[in-house]
Amino acid sequence: MRFPSLCCFALLAAGARGDVQLAPIFTDHTVLQRGQPLPIWGRAAAGETISVSFHDQTAHTTADANGRWSVRLKPFPAHLDPAEFTVTGVNTITLRDVLVGDVWLASGQSNMEWPVNLTRDAEKEMAAANFPLIRHLKIEHASSPTLGESVKTTGWQPASPETVGGFTAVGYFFAREIHQKLGVPVGIIHGSWGGTAIESWLSEPARSSTSLATTLAARWQKSLVEWPPERVARYPADMAAWKKADADAKAAHAKNLMVWPQPPATDDSPALPGGPFNAMIAPLQPVALRGVLWYQGESNVERAGEYAELFSTLIRTWRADWERRELPFYFVQIPNYADGDAHGRAWARLREAQAKALELTSTGMAVAIDLGEAENLHPLNKQDVGHRLALVALAKTYDRADEWSGPQFGRAVREGAAMRVQFQHSEGLIARDGPVQSLELAGADEVFYPASGAIERETLLVSSPAVPKPVAVRYAWSNAPTANLTNRAGLPAAPFRSDAW
Repeated sequence: MRFPSLCCFALLAAGARGDVQLAPIFTDHTVLQRGQPLPIWGRAAAGETISVSFHDQTAHTTADANGRWSVRLKPFPAHLDPAEFTVTGVNTITLRDVLVGDVWLASGQSNMEWPVNLTRDAEKEMAAANFPLIRHLKIEHASSPTLGESVKTTGWQPASPETVGGFTAVGYFFAREIHQKLGVPVGIIHGSWGGTAIESWLSEPARSSTSLATTLAARWQKSLVEWPPERVARYPADMAAWKKADADAKAAHAKNLMVWPQPPATDDSPALPGGPFNAMIAPLQPVALRGVLWYQGESNVERAGEYAELFSTLIRTWRADWERRELPFYFVQIPNYADGDAHGRAWARLREAQAKALELTSTGMAVAIDLGEAENLHPLNKQDVGHRLALVALAKTYDRADEWSGPQFGRAVREGAAMRVQFQHSEGLIARDGPVQSLELAGADEVFYPASGAIERETLLVSSPAVPKPVAVRYAWSNAPTANLTNRAGLPAAPFRSDAW
């Protein structure tokens, strides 16, 4: 694993000149990744001798001419008992209550950022959060046109009733299940930002490597023209008005009808292509990770045709940045949301684009098509989202044998006036609460009609009187479908279509 370059240092701003400093992702209560070499880095006076000690290891180095230093500790097994971690130069830094377990990076937009204190049964969840071996590190929002050298963090926090309310809910519920199943410490490094599109999380080289590089650059230039200084100056007032309208609507149990004000096109905007990546992700490298959790896509629905390429590029380039070709990357498929038209197709197309990332190795998708709220962009049930991500990780990363996926479309074959659909992960195929919903059939005219389905063992026979010669079948292929097809494990079938129209 490479050590950090100049642009990849996350450094403490405080400290006297010459004092040895640690990257701010290393604080009291840190969780370090088990079973991997551990890069540790920071700053000091040029030429200063540095030693890093943890458990039975001590590593030595010398700060370079620019004051940068880094060491790499040999892998440790999991350590549940907290220990001190010391860094010594002209001064000594002692980190207390440091554990060794599994560290996951959680990123994306608002549904990843959504905190525990706003979830379903929030008070109950917070009161029960006595998990000192689960830790959370929040990376504060930042955006930059160039690769950053620092991040601001909350410091690592153990999960307790007093702290867990501010944790990423999806990340916390994932960590809780992994910890309870494996008994090891789990750390979540949380760097997400509501409202961000995927291009915000792509480095400049990553964007340039895609066929969409010119399109993305032109779109940003258009945004700059649309945001003259006077409009930028109005933005804080516009956002304050929206927040007041939102609070008033919630108090009245109504919907906020005011349009959310998009952030201005500035160098510190979350909409800046690559901006959040530069300031929030690049400075974390090369911290040792078990894997990445990703929940994003809502802000790209209107441009779903771009998403498959951009998402696969993000996964590949983040892996390259960490020099881990098989770095586990598990993501949430966006749930059902009406978006003004429950029967529209835009959200279905984005879900399909997300699923194409499964063609990459060491990826996995948690299906949430049945967990959304048609009129709420931020569904409150984050418990099941975290649970389904944990099932994927337990199977793919930790080699647990339990079922981790709902039925996945295999193929559709015509049988007379019907289409027979075959699946993977379809043992005990059932429909919850009545017949299978949200099925459609089309003939050669490419016009779809509602259809019905008969479950026969682990296949689905789909027919419609309006389509005597079917050639294509779809399931849950709309913005906010009723999705009730599951397997015996209770995991939902992923939306699918057999056509490419």
